[in-house]
Amino acid sequence: MTATLPDRETAAVTAPSAPTPAPRARAQRASGETRMPRPGDDLWTVVSTTATMIAIVCLWMAGQLLFLSSFSEGRAQDLLYREFRVDVASATAPIGPTTPVGEPVALLSIPRIGVSQVVVEGTASGDTLAGPGHLRKTVLPGQAGTSVVMGRAATYGAPFRDLAKLRPGDDISVVMAQGEVHYKVVNVRRAGDPYSQPLPAGGARLVLETGEGSGLLASFTPSSVVYVDADAPQGFIPPSGLPETVPDPELVMHSDHGAYPLLALHLALLLAVTLGVVAARQRWSAPLVWVVATPVALALAWSTTDVVMRLLPNVV
Repeated sequence: MTATLPDRETAAVTAPSAPTPAPRARAQRASGETRMPRPGDDLWTVVSTTATMIAIVCLWMAGQLLFLSSFSEGRAQDLLYREFRVDVASATAPIGPTTPVGEPVALLSIPRIGVSQVVVEGTASGDTLAGPGHLRKTVLPGQAGTSVVMGRAATYGAPFRDLAKLRPGDDISVVMAQGEVHYKVVNVRRAGDPYSQPLPAGGARLVLETGEGSGLLASFTPSSVVYVDADAPQGFIPPSGLPETVPDPELVMHSDHGAYPLLALHLALLLAVTLGVVAARQRWSAPLVWVVATPVALALAWSTTDVVMRLLPNVV
């Protein structure tokens, strides 16, 4: 028997053809939607997410210290001014000596360096975030005796940045619950300089204090204190009962070490957010995850920066 083969045309018609990929399958392969996870993908997600979170927090903290803290202090000053104005008008403004910490106690004006600030009660690092603070063991500004007010030189509005530019004879005025008092600067001094002359009976002295340093970051790394003494011939009579001492965090150039537990809590929250973002990126796209997570990270960074400032000297 002789075998026969079909002609080419017949074979071409009858031969089975290879299956043609469906259009969606081709699109999936082209777009990579069906790509299987590769070894190291999870590690890369962890590393990139952690690095991004650290960058967000660090950049925000730097921006807040250099720029945004001024807006925060300005907002606090607006609220304090409104509160103090109402208190003065209604005769409920404090005159000491048991004024709650954080309450507005006086309006301080220094025309030469453009300062107009509400003074708050308390001089710890957390108190001076809102403005200059009054040392609680001294009489209130405007009262007979010596009153001490501390302010920041670099961050949160830096109200006392130019304090060292004052000269004897410059005017300083204070408005408080009992009225208005006008001072004249009599001395600008540092550690080791002679003290000002003793006050006459009934006189009032206002001592302004802030940090001072040298170098590129002088204001952020103060090494000494500058004092400005201003005197008024007559001050209002203060009430009795001033505390003889205050906690160390309220003294000039001191920080509040009690903020460490709060800092640990904030760092734990930042770690929790980072782990949450890592887990979310395993299920959803990175842009969607960061759109949701970034506002949370920024809010935590803002709050963490305020806590970190409490661990720095109260006049930075």
